[in-house]
Amino acid sequence: MGSKQMEYTEKVMDHFMNPRNVGLMEDPDGHGKVGNPVCGDVMEIFIKVEDDVIKDVKFRTFGCAAAIATSSMTTEMIKGKTLDEAMHLSRDDVARALGGLPPQKLHCSNLAADALHDAIKDYRSRGGDGIDRIS
Repeated sequence: MGSKQMEYTEKVMDHFMNPRNVGLMEDPDGHGKVGNPVCGDVMEIFIKVEDDVIKDVKFRTFGCAAAIATSSMTTEMIKGKTLDEAMHLSRDDVARALGGLPPQKLHCSNLAADALHDAIKDYRSRGGDGIDRIS
């Protein structure tokens, strides 16, 4: 009873034990990779985009249970969303969807959202923003 340390929620444990959308992606339309030098977590997200919608997403994470769970939840939350909708996904959205994270693990949810945003920026930097460019 005296412990102030929050346990992982059932949802966090589910996404850690049975992560969704894990793996590499051949020829992704966008790729984001972020790391936290303090804790050593590294997260990569790969996206396939069709008509401005994220049709497929994969992730590869080296990190703790919270890092893996937030990566998995992030991919679930953005599949089928438009790029703009996915860009608005915040670290708080991810933590809330998992039913909360221990305070010392909140930085993990930052990584998942940041990697996603980097993947979308990468996609857009390749000219994949639906804008016709005349050369």
